[in-house]
Amino acid sequence: MITEHKGRGPAGKRAGGGGKLSRSEIVTVRLDPKLRYLTELAARRQRRTVSSFIEWVIEEGLKRVFLTVEAGDNVNTSVAGQASRLWDVDEPDRFVKLALSWPELLTHEEQVLWKLIRENGYLWRGNYPAVTHEWSWTTDERSMRFERLREHWEIFCAVAKGNAAKSALPTWDKRDSDRI
Repeated sequence: MITEHKGRGPAGKRAGGGGKLSRSEIVTVRLDPKLRYLTELAARRQRRTVSSFIEWVIEEGLKRVFLTVEAGDNVNTSVAGQASRLWDVDEPDRFVKLALSWPELLTHEEQVLWKLIRENGYLWRGNYPAVTHEWSWTTDERSMRFERLREHWEIFCAVAKGNAAKSALPTWDKRDSDRI
């Protein structure tokens, strides 16, 4: 098992040497002895720490795992190639980008959360069509009101996990009462 606290010395203080501009996550990886030994040798060959080597291997691997860009489209792109499209510093924004781009990658729990978000008109830009007078929206990135989702993210997650009632979710005027 490898546990490395990258760049940290005693009491969690930053150790000397070159630093990264962003924070790194600490991940525990279980390796069999042979794989651990070979990883150490490869890291030595590249004059890297084991952590740095594993991070490099993951980065290279992300270039080799492909996602289909659009359903029915034969163009494939790597996970690394979609990094800027999928990554955001805010978890709610990341989640929506993934759900809109590759809903098939969502876990069951994430699908429940996405359904709550998709069906909540408070989170989406839309209008009241003259025919129905009911709030209508499309589920695309331009319509999402990310600031509202960020504000209510915790409650959406709690409802999706069954730790809060649906009545705790934000509401919106479902019908345009001025035109009825």
